[in-house]
Amino acid sequence: MQTFRVIHNCYTPKETVELCSRAGVMKANMRIDKIFVSSFMAGCLLSFACAAVLITNTAPWYQENAPGLIRMIGALIFPFGLVSIVVTGSDLCTGSFMFTTISVLHRRLSPLKMLQHWVITFFGNLAGSLFVMAIIIGYGGTLDVAAYRSWVESFANTKVVTPEWHMIFLRGIGANWLVCLACFLAGMAREYFSKVVAIWWPTFAFVLLGFDHVVANMFFIPAAIFLGSPKITVGYYIWKSMIPALLGNIVGGGLFVGVVYWYLYLSGDSNPTPIDGDIWASDSAPLVGHAPTDPPMHDNSSSPQSKSAENMV
Repeated sequence: MQTFRVIHNCYTPKETVELCSRAGVMKANMRIDKIFVSSFMAGCLLSFACAAVLITNTAPWYQENAPGLIRMIGALIFPFGLVSIVVTGSDLCTGSFMFTTISVLHRRLSPLKMLQHWVITFFGNLAGSLFVMAIIIGYGGTLDVAAYRSWVESFANTKVVTPEWHMIFLRGIGANWLVCLACFLAGMAREYFSKVVAIWWPTFAFVLLGFDHVVANMFFIPAAIFLGSPKITVGYYIWKSMIPALLGNIVGGGLFVGVVYWYLYLSGDSNPTPIDGDIWASDSAPLVGHAPTDPPMHDNSSSPQSKSAENMV
């Protein structure tokens, strides 16, 4: 008698946490040069979205009379950056805060390997952001029009100068909570269009609410410095914006998404979690402590869950 495997239209929350755990192991065990290049590309892709939002929001009448409307329009545009990152498999450090945290809690990855991935992706994202900001946008003259230059400086001031340190930290929590939720929801999807929709709306909400994403700010704030902002220096940006946003992003993605969903669906459950009937190879001999040098992989490299893990940011 022939048996049939039933494929549901999306992965369950528990299966998605399992996929995130596998993705974290795969990403953290990539070669260091590939991690850096992947994160460099992620910084570039997000910077294109940041530049598009800056130009969209350069609307003085709307900023004065309908600021919510023009921010909403910019927020509708921005998610194409995260969509591009997720579907190309590039690495954002903010996504790593969720993926690798789950892998460590699942005892598939060492904390040291996790921190290494955080550091490499952070500096890779920074390099990519600065490359697009300075070389493509800056020397390319994209923001040379007076109205654009004025808005870039004004926007940077609202991000760095106006809020207090603790405000940026709290906004950082909200930003990566929503960004990692977008990545998590994308992991539930089985096909491209569903991934796009899953990513779009949480990302839209983070931009609409004006939260602080450390990688997005790697474009916004240096752009103002590049154009000669008198109120923001490199040191002031690092202390007042980069550090609190980074710490907030770690809490938002690592704790409020990674730890919470691991606790709800994997904590205390010693049984392997199959995906489409297949079990992660290492679950037949659970690791205690840390993962091996090479990430455990299925013998069937074309299995659905392997493809899903590879396509998660």
